[in-house]
Amino acid sequence: MTEATTPLLQVNSIEVIYNHVILVLKGVSFSVPEGGVVALLGGNGAGKTTTLRAVSNLLRGERGEVTKGTIALRDERIEALTPAELVLRGVIQVMEGRHCFGHLSIEENLLTGAYTRRDGKAAIAETLAKVYDYFPRLKTRRKSQAAYTSGGEQQMCAIGRALMANPRMVLLDEPSMGLAPQIVDEVFGIVRRLNQQEGVTFLLAEQNTNMALRYADFGYILENGRVVMEGAAKDLAINEDVKEFYLGLSTVGRKSFRDIKHYRRRKRWLS
Repeated sequence: MTEATTPLLQVNSIEVIYNHVILVLKGVSFSVPEGGVVALLGGNGAGKTTTLRAVSNLLRGERGEVTKGTIALRDERIEALTPAELVLRGVIQVMEGRHCFGHLSIEENLLTGAYTRRDGKAAIAETLAKVYDYFPRLKTRRKSQAAYTSGGEQQMCAIGRALMANPRMVLLDEPSMGLAPQIVDEVFGIVRRLNQQEGVTFLLAEQNTNMALRYADFGYILENGRVVMEGAAKDLAINEDVKEFYLGLSTVGRKSFRDIKHYRRRKRWLS
């Protein structure tokens, strides 16, 4: 990315190994500018979630570790920091599957996100009001037990909980997973508003390439733990390889199953 200023996040050639033997990421590099929306794209197993967990340092809970490369937040190396220390620096991850506290109400879930704040109850109340402004559905359901709300409401709750910590950057893992298309549109629309109006930086991992490219500024495509393509979102959306292999489109139109069976074009980065 051509940024004149130092990126908020800079990941350089990281390698991630699980259980001291399973190599998952192989030389992954990317950057996230302050105030940007950057998408990590690719299919299931490409390494997107592992990349986010490398940044947030949640790998250790799954016996994973960054064994090579560097991760820097505004030029400060952060690989050795704990997840709690990263939260204090404003890096918050919204994990795949939402992970709301089912026995707590929506509002109680949101307030847990402000646990590390020390700027007083008035400031926290102001942030809560702002979250309800962005997620009016949560305000309506604020007294409802989270376990009995919809998947879309739980996803909104998880994002809102992250916002309660006043983050500099939100790592958003598979926000569209398990949601109806209209809810996905709503969630991504709110992400865009938060980025444009509040200046929140987003790094999101998403299998729904079409949706992610509509809302991101820049994208990196991962396959088998490597970055195989990168570019501005608008350029990736019209790239023939991306259309062919990630959007299910091609210059010859929709294929029949017979065409697919006999199709022999290879991905250029594998040849």
